[in-house]
Amino acid sequence: MADIHIEEFYKDTAIILVQLYNAFPRKVTLYVEDIAGPDSPDEFGLHSRRHRACFSTMLWLAAEGHIRYDDTILQNAADQAVLTQTAFVCLNTPARDGRLSPELMNRIPSSPEDAPPFIQSDMSTNIHLLRSALKDGNSSFLAEVVKAVLF
Repeated sequence: MADIHIEEFYKDTAIILVQLYNAFPRKVTLYVEDIAGPDSPDEFGLHSRRHRACFSTMLWLAAEGHIRYDDTILQNAADQAVLTQTAFVCLNTPARDGRLSPELMNRIPSSPEDAPPFIQSDMSTNIHLLRSALKDGNSSFLAEVVKAVLF
């Protein structure tokens, strides 16, 4: 993918959704630096392009109905953030519904056949797919997964 800002958007989106899923149903503060890395504002107090892009991803996810937050802390965090019901249901939905190409599906670790049904069920969800893509580290794979989960 040639557009680095779009790759960063997909990565930030996946990290935000996984962090909020891991805390669900508790409301948490989402810090930009926990997602995009450390940032030092310039001499005018402006954050880097990367920092602003990550913060904008949080705002976009809220505007599109995937997350909810009570307030922002400057441009550093979304305070009292939580997944919406729609996003929570989406992340718990089985991922293996033909939305990913067969090549990408082969990259997803599957549960052992002798694993208990609840483990097999857990490993077939969209949240597991997002976690696997983040762990894999391949930006093209992550982009395809985020598109399959959200769009």
